[in-house]
Amino acid sequence: MLTDLSGNQNTLSFEVFPPKKDGEFEKAFEVLDALGKLNPDYISVTYGAGGSRAGKTVEIASYIQNTLGIDAVAHMTCVGSRREQLLEVYRELTEHHVTHVLALRGDRPKDMSDEQFLARDFEHASDMIAFLKENTGLHLAGACYPEKHFESFSMESDLNNLKKKQDAGAEFFISQLFLDNDFYYAFLEKAAKKGITVPICAGIMPITSAKQIGTSITLSGSSVPKAMADLLATYGDDPEEMRKAGVDYAIRQIRDLRENGVRHIHLYSMNRPKTTAQIAEGIL
Repeated sequence: MLTDLSGNQNTLSFEVFPPKKDGEFEKAFEVLDALGKLNPDYISVTYGAGGSRAGKTVEIASYIQNTLGIDAVAHMTCVGSRREQLLEVYRELTEHHVTHVLALRGDRPKDMSDEQFLARDFEHASDMIAFLKENTGLHLAGACYPEKHFESFSMESDLNNLKKKQDAGAEFFISQLFLDNDFYYAFLEKAAKKGITVPICAGIMPITSAKQIGTSITLSGSSVPKAMADLLATYGDDPEEMRKAGVDYAIRQIRDLRENGVRHIHLYSMNRPKTTAQIAEGIL
């Protein structure tokens, strides 16, 4: 449960994304049912660029919260949203008893004009967090970046922004994916020195295909350690063996985090229940 994040209990949570097409909803609910059987502490739901999938996010979050009986965390992005739109999404979430939100700046949609971009109400996630804190009853989370946000010119600047999010009302953070735990441990030390006191969940993405290096990893700004590069060189052309190697890597990564006192693990499930279940079972 989300109320346990400030306690001493280990937690495991998942991220899912809404289907891209309406016809894929049945399969999406099957995925959620399978993930729900793993008893995560909460499930977060991503949000479409520019709010285009806001309705889908609410529908998926509602299913998690009300049908599965698991705490849902709905992503909200501000890059393409006006204040009125955010408040409308808030009203919809409240109607479905979803009370937790991960507040993100979000990436600029490719089809967004310069005029639309310049007219946005919020420049930074911290601005949106402050607005939501003042105008809603939501519990708010923010994102953090163990290797700094790729647009930030320094880790110091990034940590200052993180502190702004906490001061604005963020109650916990979920980290961007990372593949080298040493970066995460160093980040936790720096965050503590900066005065970050809220819980930080370690974001783990299993790398189960070579394709992910050119998509998720590149976009996240995370580095690829030699151990992962070696796996890709050895198994990259064998999809099933690469999947197994990626699952094993994630399990070893999480076990090391647990052994070093990291209590909260957030798995980027990529809507793959089998892989997620294998990791969940492997870290018991």
